[in-house]
Amino acid sequence: MAKEVINVDGEDTMVREDTAKAYRGTIWILIVVGIVLSTAAILFFVFFGGSLGGSDLQSPKEIEQKRQSGTNR
Repeated sequence: MAKEVINVDGEDTMVREDTAKAYRGTIWILIVVGIVLSTAAILFFVFFGGSLGGSDLQSPKEIEQKRQSGTNR
């Protein structure tokens, strides 16, 4: 059975080929998940960040009063 060397905690370790592939696959999955989560957080704050701290929020009652009086046209 083929052997490969992987680096775990700064030490080179000799493992079977399938174990080395699984180890590399796990590392890649963790990297990809981190990138996806970072991208999702950035997109969330880009699209919804302005509405989180908006000071010009109006209650539904105020909106309806403006609509009824015609000042919102």
